[in-house]
Amino acid sequence: MISQPDFWNNNEEAEKVLKQRKLLQNGIESWQKQFQALEDNKILFQLAQEENDDQAANEVEKSLSLIEKAITQIELQQMLQGEYDENDAIVVIHSGAGGTESQDWAAMLLRMYLRWAEKNNYSTEIIDIQPGEEAGIKTATFTVTGKYAYGFLKAEVGVHRLVRISPFDFNRRRHTSFASVFVYPDIEDDIQVEINEDDLKIDTYRASGAGGQHVNKTDSAVRITHIPTGIVVQCQNERSQHKNKAMALKILKARLYELQEKEKRQKREELEANKKEIAWGSQIRSYILHPYRLIKDHRTGIDVGDVDAVLDGELNQFIQAYLLSQSTNWKKENLSGSFKN
Repeated sequence: MISQPDFWNNNEEAEKVLKQRKLLQNGIESWQKQFQALEDNKILFQLAQEENDDQAANEVEKSLSLIEKAITQIELQQMLQGEYDENDAIVVIHSGAGGTESQDWAAMLLRMYLRWAEKNNYSTEIIDIQPGEEAGIKTATFTVTGKYAYGFLKAEVGVHRLVRISPFDFNRRRHTSFASVFVYPDIEDDIQVEINEDDLKIDTYRASGAGGQHVNKTDSAVRITHIPTGIVVQCQNERSQHKNKAMALKILKARLYELQEKEKRQKREELEANKKEIAWGSQIRSYILHPYRLIKDHRTGIDVGDVDAVLDGELNQFIQAYLLSQSTNWKKENLSGSFKN
C-alpha cells in the first residue's frame, strides 16, 4: 500500500497505515529477537554440555528465564488489538457509599495501582485527589504513561469489593466496602471529539491536599462541567491555572470519547438480545481479608491467596486472565461470523 503512487493523497489514511505497519514491525522484531536469543542459548548449552561447564549452563538457565518473561509479555501485547490499547491511560477511582470505610478502601486501591505502575515501569502523575473527612480519599484521578498502559488497565474497570474487620469500628465488626475504577485512553489530538465552549461551565478554586502550602495562594485549580452530559472533571496538580485547564480539557475529551464508544457498544448490544448488557459499574473482584484471606476475580474465576502481594501491585495475573478471556471470546465471535459468511 505504501509503495502506491497515490498513497499520500489522503494524509489521514496514510498515517493510519504507517501506524499499523509500525505495530506489525515491532511485533515481528520482538519475536525475532527472542527467537535469535533462544537459538544462541541452544548453541551455548551444547557447548556447556560438551565441556561440562556448569557455569555456562547456569547462564543459559538464567537467560531462558528472561526469554520466557519476554515471550509472555509479547503474548500479552498480542491480545491488545484495540485502537487505543497502546495509549497512555487516565484512571479515576471513586469511593462508594459507606463513608470512611469506603474512602479508606479507595486510598488502598490508589496505592495498589501506583505500585503496579511502578513495578511495570510506567510513570504516574496524580492529577486530582479529594481527601476523605477522616481517612482515605473520596476520589482520585491520575495518569499512567507508557506503552499499552490503557490496554492493560482497562481490565480493571468496574466495582471492587473489600471485606474486612474495620480498623475504624471500635467493636471490631466486619464491614463490606465498595469503590469503583474507571479507565480512559489518553487519546491523541487528531481524534475528533467535538466540545462546544458554550456547553462548558468552568470554575476555579484553591487547590487542597498535598502541596497546598504552595498552591493555595491563588485560585489555580480548575473544575469543568460538561453541561449536556453532566460530566465533571477537575485538575489541581499544577500551579498554573492555564495548565490545569488544559489537563482538565484533556481528561474531558477522553471521557467524552469513551462515552461515545460506550453508546455505540450499547446500541450493538441492543441488536443482540441474548448478550449481556455492558455496564461499567459491574462488580469485578472481591478482596476478602476476613474471615479468610482470598482475592477472587468474578469474571475469570481466578483466586489468589496472597492478598498482601496483590494489594502491593501484583495484578498481572488478573489482567492476563481477563485479556485472555476477552481474546478468546473475540476469536470465537469473529471466527463463527466468518464461517457463517
